[in-house]
Amino acid sequence: MKVVIASLATEEFLSDLSASFPEIQVVTADTREEQKVEIKDADVYLGFPSQEVFLEADHLRWIQHAGTGIDSIMSFTELVDSDVVLTNCRGPHAAPMADHAIGMMVNLAHHTREILEDQKAHRWNAAAYGSRMVELSGSTMGILALGDIGMAVARRAHGFGMEVYGVDKQPVSAPEVREAWGLDRLDDLIEMSDWFVVTAPLTSETEGLIDRRRVGLLKQGAYVIVVSRGKIIDEEALLDGLRSGHIAGAGLDVTAVEPLPPESPLWDQENLIISPHVSALTPEMWEGRRQIFKENLRRFLANEPFLYVCDKRAGF
Repeated sequence: MKVVIASLATEEFLSDLSASFPEIQVVTADTREEQKVEIKDADVYLGFPSQEVFLEADHLRWIQHAGTGIDSIMSFTELVDSDVVLTNCRGPHAAPMADHAIGMMVNLAHHTREILEDQKAHRWNAAAYGSRMVELSGSTMGILALGDIGMAVARRAHGFGMEVYGVDKQPVSAPEVREAWGLDRLDDLIEMSDWFVVTAPLTSETEGLIDRRRVGLLKQGAYVIVVSRGKIIDEEALLDGLRSGHIAGAGLDVTAVEPLPPESPLWDQENLIISPHVSALTPEMWEGRRQIFKENLRRFLANEPFLYVCDKRAGF
């Protein structure tokens, strides 16, 4: 049995796989051309397959997506229509992404960007911040999607003394969330949120879900944090809200186009924090993904049910 490793490879990980599963052939493939060659007779693929790589496979049975969001590979119908099982690495990303979301919130609430500029200029300017700091305690957070990431954000927000609400396609009950509604209450959630956080996967249902009309529903002085996928929110409408002051601030770890082009006006918006899609990237996350693949490989060889099987038509 041949296993192609196109992501997450380290010498230690490869040695561990070979020692744990001596019956398999482990092959690494870093470039797209190498992947096209190696996948031809492979049974298993770990990585982020492109359409042209997938089409070279003759008897592939399982793809372990090396990340969580599978939107990048749902555009080719050959995979969706095939019998190839697709699993992902949900779980290890949630904690660092939630930390990042809360970090953006604290930075916006306490004007850390300006404070750092004052520090660089050796400027003690306490008067500039009088009455401008924002307390998280007692404010309302609304979360779009209460999956692993959304619930991790909710737990942290609850610890800050925030009132947490959310919407999700699935029924959710958790002590950290005061109320959880269906997507039919999304407008209500947006209207009541002091902090509106987007943690939903990108699917045909969520792409453009937070359009200009919904951005306009945000209360005066609200904040927006997006850590899952940029295409869910109308960035032009968000930018207009930030410029007018209707939206007090925003944090984006993701954008509709990545890398964000240098000429994008988002870069220069003072009340906007941008990070380059890095919120999950801790050593613990990478190792967690490796261990998910190892466990799923064990299950595959033992003919046991996989962890984290994706619905290829739903897109998550």
